[in-house]
Amino acid sequence: MATLRRDAEFTAYVQARTGWLRRIGYLLCHDWHRADDLTQAAFLRLYVNWGQARRADNLDAYARRVLVNVFLNEQKSSWWRRTSHHHVDVDAVTGSRTDEVDGTLDLLSALARIPPKQRAALVLRHYCDLSVAETAALLDCSEGTVKSQSARGLDALRAVLAEIQPASSESASR
Repeated sequence: MATLRRDAEFTAYVQARTGWLRRIGYLLCHDWHRADDLTQAAFLRLYVNWGQARRADNLDAYARRVLVNVFLNEQKSSWWRRTSHHHVDVDAVTGSRTDEVDGTLDLLSALARIPPKQRAALVLRHYCDLSVAETAALLDCSEGTVKSQSARGLDALRAVLAEIQPASSESASR
């Protein structure tokens, strides 16, 4: 009986939070198929540790940490380098179509080109709206490291956007 209740509780959580966790996964890896894999791996780890996870003060924060850890651990292995980046589905990331689709595409493309740890810091700080302290706890590093990774990530993002945007505006003016 307890196992059925546990499984039902976990299933309800997965159904409610899959889209949210998948979007974070996509922002980290820039590939929907890989985001699905990251999300599934995170849910598998979450299921194995469900007893501990459901006692956490913030279950979403716990799940997000698991996802980011899966992503960062994957960066250490060689298999992720074999994946290719595919079509960017802006609506799936933003949740709606905006007038600034080109800018969103440029931003997503630029985000994919910065180093994984900087990308993780930026996604957590700016997409997930976490504080420096929350991000540091999630990434298991100091607040100074989060600040430096965020600053370097923003600098790298600006540099990549500077490369992308002149090319976009030139092709649009033709």
